[in-house]
Amino acid sequence: MQNKQANSVSQPKAAALGLQHMLAMYSGSVLVPLLIGGALHFSASQMTYLVSIDIFMCGLATLLQIWTNRFVGIGLPVVLGCAVQAVEPLKMIGERFTIGTMYGAIIAAGVFVFLIAGAFSKIKRLFPPLVTGTLITVIGLTLIPVAFTNLGGGDASAKNFGSPDALAVGFLTVLVILAVNVWGVGFIRQIAVLIGLLVGTIVAAFMGMVSLQPVAQASWLHFPQPFYFGAPHFEWSSIVTMILVSLVSMVESTGVFFALGDITNRKIDSSDLKKGYRAEGLAVVLGGIFNTFPYTTFSQNVGLVQLSGIKTRKPIFYSAGFLILLGLLPKVGAVATIIPTPVLGGAMLVMFGMVAIQGIRMLRNVNFHNDKNVLIAALSIGLGLGVSVEPTIFQALPKTVQLLLGNGIVMASLSAVLLNLILRPRQPEDELEEDDGLNEKESE
Repeated sequence: MQNKQANSVSQPKAAALGLQHMLAMYSGSVLVPLLIGGALHFSASQMTYLVSIDIFMCGLATLLQIWTNRFVGIGLPVVLGCAVQAVEPLKMIGERFTIGTMYGAIIAAGVFVFLIAGAFSKIKRLFPPLVTGTLITVIGLTLIPVAFTNLGGGDASAKNFGSPDALAVGFLTVLVILAVNVWGVGFIRQIAVLIGLLVGTIVAAFMGMVSLQPVAQASWLHFPQPFYFGAPHFEWSSIVTMILVSLVSMVESTGVFFALGDITNRKIDSSDLKKGYRAEGLAVVLGGIFNTFPYTTFSQNVGLVQLSGIKTRKPIFYSAGFLILLGLLPKVGAVATIIPTPVLGGAMLVMFGMVAIQGIRMLRNVNFHNDKNVLIAALSIGLGLGVSVEPTIFQALPKTVQLLLGNGIVMASLSAVLLNLILRPRQPEDELEEDDGLNEKESE
């Protein structure tokens, strides 16, 4: 009954839910071009292009993933945005070589992802509930510090970080989301995050924390141009670096796919994974061609699906449409950038916590009377969180090794998969354990 209600959501409600999804990922995607463009000393006009077309490409990449066909698209309610883990490698390539080299590496990495999608999809058996639950838990827990940084103002080194005003509007946003979820009914409850963002922004405006300058400075219309910054250049070490980044993104996306499959009660098979990876590979290639960035599935939107209870793709189509429109109309798109960082941090705190809880719910299907399962989950979560708290612990190792081991999500994934293969090889009782978990879910 709940699924039928979710799938029959009206167009206006789907549009509002789509707006909620867009606002949840907007700041994260805008941050990537700002960081890379600033590091490479782009001009104001170049930055305008970079931000607006990046948003356009986020919408196009999302469409590729949700508009499923026999070749591409996993067809889950996912939103794609810029891969944050690509920021430092891209800055390094752009500073050491050229901007053309940076985009050549992105294109090559996208082609690589597309070509290995079929082979990579065969690793599904490496992700039983023990591994996927651990991975999703770590994803949520490692994102929470990001939410807290935003809650305090966004820059932990700033003198006014954690100011009373920032904390006030941030925690007000949290309280509004909680209140709407507790006392709201029907559709109002489903857009709790959107209401929290609006209330937080309005209150922040009265406190002088909202500036309309980005809207005034933005242009009215902008179209994507292939190779805006010049022709791509292909350099082998840069390509290898971006391939490693893409593999990291694929591992993260795998966890998100399984988490959404669990939420929407859909079993994800290797064919689904293959089409999902292909869509991301194609999105990365287009990002290189139009001189933006690699795109990947945004894990923060998993919490929003769980929180709203709406599991259909209809709102995501609206979200993709809004992103494409805002990318073509920078002045309109700039409106979303006026939401204060602490307000976004408050909303993120709730959503990222929901992601972690989803992972814990998946771990419920695991038999923790088995000490090996306890060890696998405990060590993997410990390594994932440890690396996230102290990413410089591997600074003495080669850069490529740092790229892999310095990411908490990848560290947790490698640990969980390898330990599961070593300590818990496939046995009949493992199959029964997973079947029991599935039967329990079906009975609910």
